Amino acid sequence: MSNQSQDPDHFDTLDRDLHRLSHLETATQYVARPMVAPGISLAFIVIAGIAAGLFYGQAPINLVVVAAAVFGAYMALNIGANDVANNMGPAVGANALTMGGAIAIAAVFESAGALLAGGDVVSTISKGIISPDAMDTTRVFIWAMMAALISAALWVNLATWIGAPVSTTHSVVGGVMGAGIAAAGFAAVNWPTMGAIAASWVISPVLGGVVAAGFLWFIKARIIYRDDKIAAARVWVPVLIGIMTGAFSAYLALKGLKRIVKIDMSTALMIGLALGVIAWLVTIPLIRRQSQGLENRNKSLKVLFGVPLVISAALLSFAHGANDVANAVGPLAAIVHATAEGGISAKVAIPHWVMVIGALGISFGLFLFGPKLIRMVGSQITKLNPMRAYCVALSAAITVIIASWLGLPVSSTHIAVGGVFGVGFFREWDAERRLRKSAETRPAEARIAPEERRRRKLVRRSHFMTVIAAWVITVPAAAVMSALIFYILNAIVT
Repeated sequence: MSNQSQDPDHFDTLDRDLHRLSHLETATQYVARPMVAPGISLAFIVIAGIAAGLFYGQAPINLVVVAAAVFGAYMALNIGANDVANNMGPAVGANALTMGGAIAIAAVFESAGALLAGGDVVSTISKGIISPDAMDTTRVFIWAMMAALISAALWVNLATWIGAPVSTTHSVVGGVMGAGIAAAGFAAVNWPTMGAIAASWVISPVLGGVVAAGFLWFIKARIIYRDDKIAAARVWVPVLIGIMTGAFSAYLALKGLKRIVKIDMSTALMIGLALGVIAWLVTIPLIRRQSQGLENRNKSLKVLFGVPLVISAALLSFAHGANDVANAVGPLAAIVHATAEGGISAKVAIPHWVMVIGALGISFGLFLFGPKLIRMVGSQITKLNPMRAYCVALSAAITVIIASWLGLPVSSTHIAVGGVFGVGFFREWDAERRLRKSAETRPAEARIAPEERRRRKLVRRSHFMTVIAAWVITVPAAAVMSALIFYILNAIVT
């Protein structure tokens, strides 16, 4: 053995080099980790394009359809990253579900809703915003739908990046409107329809917030503020579960089963009433058994609301998959139909492979990018527990039923986030009311200063303003982006 290999300094140098190497491996893994999600997303988008070429069914492979499928997959990923978080955020924020459990449940139920109960026919002009007759040629129509798809996906991606939950349906609406104006002028837009959609910016969150606050007031008055909370819970928790079951049954009968059978509002309400009463009767002994041995404190009540909250979150995901996925893949379905038939139709059938791209894209988007928005909705706007989160879930189902009955266009995203805001602002009002009531009996020196009371606000105003601003500019921003993209696409092709 050489003298150099026996030198202790030589071994010290080797140890230092190996230590640096281990640090290099750790640093490489740390840098590569953020690239995993985009890498998987890119692979899914490429596979979607390949699948479109294979399943389109006409030879030769149409590159326009392949490109539309690529952007449709990109849109579906963004829906999973942004829109689905509104259904699962409250349950995660209330610690009724872990992040992994929420993602697994949402992925299964969103996909099931899209594939089993999703609409098999969609309005290609997104709820009659643009008249099909306004488009001069099929080529112009195809590029308009492509521009709408790209702009909606880009806008939802940007909103997710800044942490703002927005309506993907409104993004598509804005994209269709902008491309329609660029292709056929302002006269092509159905402005009364756009006015109704603009009204939903206010109606959806306000109605959702009022309903959620109303249920929280009911739970506080009838259960939380009672001397014997457990006895009160045994009476009222089954009633609330019955209301939840009835609301979701009516909601799914009205909105989620249209592929199987057409159900009108009165029939849906009767189905909801019947199943709600059954659920109320069934859960009375279950809640009584579950509440045995619980201490007379608020923490015990969280146990009773945990399972119903998880079920409601799953049902919300199913309903969202059944209703919103079709709107998201509508432009893609319109492009496929126009390319295959060589003409424009007001309503088109959605091919199964298009729905599969939408369903899988939502699941991948939720898994890869959803936790950021789930955390924001669930814990960063206001603090949620199972009772408050349950009020948000109830509000989402009941508000859609009320809006459908009144014929009002609403956004499920705005309703859910509005419900979170409603719960938070009600907590502020209730805390202030109780503070004023107790201050009447306190000495002046023990009262809380106004500055301190403002600091204790229970809704983060920064998140509130960010979300409201994102909602207001969603349609205009998507419209402007869509018009620019349409001009670019048209210039490239011609």
